[in-house]
Amino acid sequence: MTNTVRNITALKSKTKTDITDGLRFGRFPITAVQPVVEGGRFPAKALPGEDLVVGATVFREGHDQLGVSAVLLDPRGRERQRVRLSPAQGEQWKGLDRWEGLITPGGTGAWSFVIEAWHDRYGTWHHNAEVKIGAGIDVELMLAEGAALLAEAADDAGRGGADKRTLRAASVVLADTSKSAEERLAAGFSAEVLAAVGRLPIRELVTVSERFPLQVERDLAGRAAWYEFFPRSEGAVFDHNTGVWTSGNFRTAAKRLDAVAEMGFDVIYMPPIHPIGFQHRKGRNNTLTPGPNDPGSPWAIGSKDGGHDAIHPELGTFEDFDAFVARANELGLEVALDLALQAAPDHPWVTSNPEWFTTRVDGSIAYAENPPKKYQDIYPLNFDNDPAGLSKEILRIVLLWISHGVKVFRVDNPHTKPVWFWEWLIGKVNKKHPDVVFLAEAFTRPPMMHALGRAGFQQSYTYFTWRNTKTELEEYFYEVSHVSPAYFRPNFFVNTPDILTEYLQYGGPAAFKIRAALASTASPLWGVYAGYELYEHVARPGAEEYIDNEKFEIKARDWEGAAESGRTLAPYITRLNAIRKDHVALGDLQNLTLHHSTDDATIVYSKHKTLPDGTKDTLIIVVNVDPHSTRESTVSLDLAALQLDPEDFNEDGRFRVDDLISGQSWEWGEHNYVRLDAHVEPAHILSIRRQL
Repeated sequence: MTNTVRNITALKSKTKTDITDGLRFGRFPITAVQPVVEGGRFPAKALPGEDLVVGATVFREGHDQLGVSAVLLDPRGRERQRVRLSPAQGEQWKGLDRWEGLITPGGTGAWSFVIEAWHDRYGTWHHNAEVKIGAGIDVELMLAEGAALLAEAADDAGRGGADKRTLRAASVVLADTSKSAEERLAAGFSAEVLAAVGRLPIRELVTVSERFPLQVERDLAGRAAWYEFFPRSEGAVFDHNTGVWTSGNFRTAAKRLDAVAEMGFDVIYMPPIHPIGFQHRKGRNNTLTPGPNDPGSPWAIGSKDGGHDAIHPELGTFEDFDAFVARANELGLEVALDLALQAAPDHPWVTSNPEWFTTRVDGSIAYAENPPKKYQDIYPLNFDNDPAGLSKEILRIVLLWISHGVKVFRVDNPHTKPVWFWEWLIGKVNKKHPDVVFLAEAFTRPPMMHALGRAGFQQSYTYFTWRNTKTELEEYFYEVSHVSPAYFRPNFFVNTPDILTEYLQYGGPAAFKIRAALASTASPLWGVYAGYELYEHVARPGAEEYIDNEKFEIKARDWEGAAESGRTLAPYITRLNAIRKDHVALGDLQNLTLHHSTDDATIVYSKHKTLPDGTKDTLIIVVNVDPHSTRESTVSLDLAALQLDPEDFNEDGRFRVDDLISGQSWEWGEHNYVRLDAHVEPAHILSIRRQL
């Protein structure tokens, strides 16, 4: 009979009715459990092998000792991991009864966890014996209680044979009055006894929390490097005599996949590949007066050639698309398709289902606006007139592309659609295809971004693009790694066709290296839009958009010429992605620790992970975020966060770090001098060399 059952039986034997019925508190209060999203209404997000910080506020009356554990349950409800929680470290937790630890799910599916709290009989005896015997109070009584406790624990059927013998032997010594009190107490406090009790605590009055859900999704949902390109630009041919472009297609674009794979990317993302509308088509640089050969924006979906279930004729056929997907898969890339739920004025839906749009008082259909921006070539969808019909049509479209090998969708402007719809759609899709991933392109207010994560989006674009100073980055890195990871997975895209920040416009090549180093190490998800590796930085005057924007025209890039002349960041990006694959610490989100530097433009953070076999992977990242100058700083490390072992130090009390970018090595300690020249190398990515 377990302690839990024995205690409940004892309580009921003394009462005619169960006095605990209907009470919200158990024997020991367990509150503020994390990771829990809205009380468990939504599951917290997780990845296979990801270390998740689990915590709870647990306390009791009086001075006896508590034990607290987290128990991880697999999708079948079987216990897979039991972790003893420890009092949370840090001044902010002092006196607040906060307990924390790490749990690590091992596979995908609907996992869950519970928190257990119990009267720690050995811990209570250990504390009391240490205090009382040290003061000469109740010496024989305390030793006798210890002997009885360990003898009882040795009879526990669930305990291993070696531990049983250890506890029995200690019990005998504790009871041996021929020995001194110090000898007897030392036997009860021995390392062997502590280890045996640690493996199977002596528990009583066990209180179990409710079960909290944990959705564990495949690696690509939270660990990936994305690369975006326009297939019509790859392999496009310009006729200098006529001034007309011949569009690239899936066959020509497939030739670029090798280079993308060689840079170490995991996902190749394409803007919409559907027919583009002709009515109100935009010209170069978003003008309202297109030329006869302007290709239009891919996000203005739909024409006489079809809608969201069709392919632009210039890109090829479904057979060509299938071949593109197959080639990407051969290279280890997954294809992400843009899911843009909007229509051009000549989309078939406008005629077949006008109720799916908003009609204004003058009878016209409202086009998209984001003042002062106007998108006359796009009609937003309206989910209020026929929610069932429109939702089912979109589900049909998503399932169609899944049948053609697409398992990743980058969703355009999901914040302009009802959140309930995303919960319904993603739920429907993931129930049948749990490996399908949705990325939210939602640059909007935090409540909406977070709600989309709760609704099911596996990852999201973020504010990282606009966080450039040390203070801004520190605040945001802490938020996404420690405040919101249960429901919001950040994808740190460094640029997009719509976003070319002033930092990149005026920071020179150093700015591009800085942003890539930050994005690829601070988040397990990061992304690049083509042209970033060529340092494209010229904006349309007065805007943070690229001049001659690829959204509205075909753009040819001289990849080979850039490589030959050294005008490319591709080798640096390749190295960053290789580091990500070699170091598992970069694959987790919640393990980021900020450290101190004396310079207001030098940010320092570390990432640590201990593998099941005890191997430790620890990286220290130091970045000069000022792209215009050389910065010097004293870096002060929180050594506890690095989990250094005695054998990691040399005879001088320092440890070795290897710079994974430059190949240099140094001896570091708690305080270290750093000098980073933005024009030479603005970042250190340091790996701690273990067991010197």
